[in-house]
Amino acid sequence: MTNKEIKKQYIDICNYLAARQLKPAFDLLKQLILENGLGHFNDELREMNQTYHYMLQYTMEGTQDPERQKVYLKLIDSAYELADKVNEAVRLKYASSLEYEKKRVFKDQFINDFDLTLGELEAFYAPNDLAEFATGGEGGNEDRLVKTELHHKQLMKLFYHLWFRDRLSEEEVKFLQKLLNSETIQADYKAFMVTGITLSLQRYFDTKKFNLLFDAYETDAALIRQRALVGLLLTLYQYDSRLSYYPEITGRLKLLNDDPEFKRNLERVIIQLIRSKETEKLQQRIRDELMPEMIKISANLKDKINLDSLMEEGLSEDKNPEWQDIFEDSPGLMDKMQEFSELQMEGADVFMGSFAMLKSYPFFNEPANWFVPFFAENPELDRALDLSDDLTRGFVEVIAKAPVLCDSDKYSFCLSMQQIPKENREFMLQGLRAEMDQFHEIEEDEELSDPGKKAGFVSNQYIQDLYRFYKLHPRRADFDDLFSWRFDFYNKTILGSILKEDKAVVRNIGEYYFAQNRYNEAIEIFEYMLAQEQSGELYQKLAFCYQKLGDYEKALDAYRKAELFELNRLWNLKKIALCYRNLKQPEKALEYYQAAEALDPEDLTNHLNIGHCLLELGRFDEALKYYFKVEYLKPGNKKVWRPIGWCSFLTGKTEQAENYFKKLVEDEPTQHDLMNMGHVQWSLGNRKAALDYYMRSISQPDFTEADFMAVFEEDLPQLLRRGIDKDDVPIMLDQLRYFVEK
Repeated sequence: MTNKEIKKQYIDICNYLAARQLKPAFDLLKQLILENGLGHFNDELREMNQTYHYMLQYTMEGTQDPERQKVYLKLIDSAYELADKVNEAVRLKYASSLEYEKKRVFKDQFINDFDLTLGELEAFYAPNDLAEFATGGEGGNEDRLVKTELHHKQLMKLFYHLWFRDRLSEEEVKFLQKLLNSETIQADYKAFMVTGITLSLQRYFDTKKFNLLFDAYETDAALIRQRALVGLLLTLYQYDSRLSYYPEITGRLKLLNDDPEFKRNLERVIIQLIRSKETEKLQQRIRDELMPEMIKISANLKDKINLDSLMEEGLSEDKNPEWQDIFEDSPGLMDKMQEFSELQMEGADVFMGSFAMLKSYPFFNEPANWFVPFFAENPELDRALDLSDDLTRGFVEVIAKAPVLCDSDKYSFCLSMQQIPKENREFMLQGLRAEMDQFHEIEEDEELSDPGKKAGFVSNQYIQDLYRFYKLHPRRADFDDLFSWRFDFYNKTILGSILKEDKAVVRNIGEYYFAQNRYNEAIEIFEYMLAQEQSGELYQKLAFCYQKLGDYEKALDAYRKAELFELNRLWNLKKIALCYRNLKQPEKALEYYQAAEALDPEDLTNHLNIGHCLLELGRFDEALKYYFKVEYLKPGNKKVWRPIGWCSFLTGKTEQAENYFKKLVEDEPTQHDLMNMGHVQWSLGNRKAALDYYMRSISQPDFTEADFMAVFEEDLPQLLRRGIDKDDVPIMLDQLRYFVEK
């Protein structure tokens, strides 16, 4: 069986159970057991089937049983557990994914003595060992590295043990609780174990794993707490349909939700997960907008900022006045760089593309290394970089403090350092230290004004680490890409009920969607909130979402409801008018534009829109008055030349029309300007000039012969009114077709 087939069968069974359709779920389980030679599960399935038959029989007979609902829920829970076991057995037998390749290899290496393991882990940090390492001496560094590597390998083994355990024993749970609460084992490794628990839970459901993630969130270290929270959110989302059968999980979540700090963290991480889905679009923008501009200036960059001089003199506190000249040829580059810098500070993943190519080091061949928190003492770094060198160690320690880089990218950065000449490393180190010092000052100030900001950096870095694993790992297709999920937490049964207890949290999520132009998701939240309590602003935002999606009927309905709240009435009137225009109701649109004119008589854009409505209604002379008013108040406004020229033509003011179209043709004419000038010339009797303009029009890019003929057909009644001989039309068009053939 393929990975895809195995996954589909398991999902189908779970969907039946979620819908409380036990008969088809049992039938699929039976088929799965039979087809894959898993007869040792038959007795368990047979017992469940029998229990269900008895329950159905008693129910149909009207037998009263106060325990029936409890038995029914227990039966569903048992069916889920059997589905988990059968699915895991099938995957272990057939799945070709990296995860199950590793599990098959590791199944004989599970840890057995947990008390011994914990003792060995804590002994590594014992004072006598630390003193021994500190004294160094001959062979001291090598001994230190060997012991550090043994400690690291032991924790790597524990990570895989956790990942590949299906259901944790009580002994394992107690061991992990002691490990999380240990005062000696460093927080980086504890956080690493939290990821092991999360991956294990994603692979195989177990309430004990959920409880361990809750325990981890309740520890003091931000690194552990935030990893646990991200893990909880992802797995609560994944298993939402079955969580109602496990009150111990939902109960702990509700208890946590009474804590204001948890609510802030929850909202922050949800928005970070939602924002992660914008990463690919952001990378595309960097490639399409920023990089081409950077390439333009790269050839002159060295000379313009006198780079050689800077390298000789070291960093200067004075800004080079020539730096602004770099951007003379790319005036938009500074704005783009500023925008991307702000996005980076907000937590957007701007470095994904930059580090994507740096994941080919042997370090990343080990799946666990994608999740190891970055710390300078990691023996993998020591072996690769020789941290006994002060410059190298200083570089690694500075990188460790960079809050804008996730752990995976920090490892990539340091591993790539081997290819950088020593003198360049010194220069980079000075710059990085200055940058980090400045950043940490800002960070400390922000932490005072926004408690929890640092925790936000930690969770954001972790989400980016996960993103890189699921998007960049060479065998990423073997894993269910979490970042393809909608992350519509507000729609989930359990998380949704938690989130909706606090309207501010749901509103903030909706506002984030709105700010990111993700209108479908924003609509879901705004409609939910309006069902709870009406608000003029929410109606306006809901309407704007529908407008942007092109659903003008629904947009109009919401704008009309917003009218009742007298909120920014002028803006609302113009939006209602816009909807009516798009619904091809120019008379109603005109009514609202005129109401807006009464509130703001100086709005030239509104005058233009009134003119457009009058034009669509065939009231050409009235339209001209508005267009001329706009031109008078804002001379040189090219936007108004086009409608003035067209209205002039339609009202028989042909010479006036010619003057305005001439200005357009001499500027940057569109295919329609050229066609309209052709109409004017023809009506003036200048057939040859008309043909010339028509040929220029049909030659414009992305304007085909069929496009031209469709527009011409629409304009034909007006041409005939202006005196064009009907019999001349096919001759003119055939002459044009001959031109197109050339």
